[in-house]
Amino acid sequence: MAGEPAGDVVLKKRIWGWYFFDWASQPYNTLLLTFVFGPYFAEVARAHYAATGLDAEAAGAAAQTYWGIGQTISGLIIALAAPMLGALADSSGKRMSWIWLFSAFYVVGAWGLWFLMPDAPNLLMALVFFSIGLIGMELATIFTNSMMPDLTHDGDMGKVSGFGFAFGYLGGILALIIMLLFFAENGKTGLTLIKIEPLFGLDPALREGTRAVGPFSALWYIIFMIPFFLWVREPKRMGSGLSFSRAMRDLGILLKSLKQRTSLGAHLLSSMLYRDSLNALYAFGGVYASGVLKWSITSIGIFGIAGAISAAAATWIGGKFDSARGPKPLMTLSMWVLIAVCCVIAGMSRESIFGLPFAPGSTAPDIIFYACGILIGAAGGTLQSSSRTMMVFHTTPERATEAFGLYALSGKATAFIAPFFITVFTAALGSQRLGISLPLIVLFIIGLIVLKWVKPKGERV
Repeated sequence: MAGEPAGDVVLKKRIWGWYFFDWASQPYNTLLLTFVFGPYFAEVARAHYAATGLDAEAAGAAAQTYWGIGQTISGLIIALAAPMLGALADSSGKRMSWIWLFSAFYVVGAWGLWFLMPDAPNLLMALVFFSIGLIGMELATIFTNSMMPDLTHDGDMGKVSGFGFAFGYLGGILALIIMLLFFAENGKTGLTLIKIEPLFGLDPALREGTRAVGPFSALWYIIFMIPFFLWVREPKRMGSGLSFSRAMRDLGILLKSLKQRTSLGAHLLSSMLYRDSLNALYAFGGVYASGVLKWSITSIGIFGIAGAISAAAATWIGGKFDSARGPKPLMTLSMWVLIAVCCVIAGMSRESIFGLPFAPGSTAPDIIFYACGILIGAAGGTLQSSSRTMMVFHTTPERATEAFGLYALSGKATAFIAPFFITVFTAALGSQRLGISLPLIVLFIIGLIVLKWVKPKGERV
């Protein structure tokens, strides 16, 4: 812009480049984890288990259990790797090379999802590819998040974090709309949302339109990471070289310091619980809609668009609130909303809600779950954005990757707990809705209690 200092232009480009990681990576959450591939996996797995002689309810529970096992294993791998990689990156002073490496994981993992056939499916192969991509996305996020302290001052940190999430959700919405309009076919009709066959001659009988979500997400990431790699530059810091022993020593010092750093310890413990619950809610939401409400992939996708739009709007508004009032009040409100939503899910089936029957053929359960999706999108988005801001308030630019590695650990060290308890409750109760909702309500409530020990401005005051 004319008259604008060159330094400001470079900084704005750097911030926009950083935003593009959220835009590029969001389809893994929106398309693969929640609204297209996750439900498709559940549909294929249910048919596979039904063919072995299980009834419909048992087949749905078995499919959810298998999906939960995959989430548990990938969560453990991320939990073990995150803090060590963060410490290594801070010791060496390099972050960008790690982003390149885990971007490759993302692309390979996403592309491999194409090979999950609807008949005689290789469920294990699909879970392996899905886990590779998920690990790549989660670990790359550690290094991009750690760049936040260098982007702006504390007063605008909430706005930057909120707008980054909002921009990412918009990317997810656009990607989902493209998939629904032109690729993802309804399993019964073989047609997309606008009543056409999938583009490029993709065969509906082989579900190639839906399976294309993997390569589509990989190509989306490749294209939209270009601004990130062109515009984002790391500040020059004096690194001490890539030394695993030195990195582990620094990580040990950080872990020991948590005894005195009560606010940081409480934030990590609280986020360990509420982010685990939120991720499980995302991961199993589409599976719930498919198994309990019997929604098609197309219906689940529309549900995803509504949730993503609410998330984009809420994180943009929430970012302003975060900068004005701090992240803690926003985190508290978001968790209460999510607890309420989980209570509704626990009490609702296709036939009734809290024991009150719906009229035969009623659309009330669909409308209620759409409302739940809008609230999940809004509250989940603002919770993640404000939680990221709070983490920045507990670290410094020099040790940010290590801190965000520990933050990732707090989100993944127990990432197996929610899927594990969902798996156990689902298998024990034989009910998808109770198996999903009851463990999450407990984890959200405990996370809310622990949040009391987190200072409103972290360690800045």
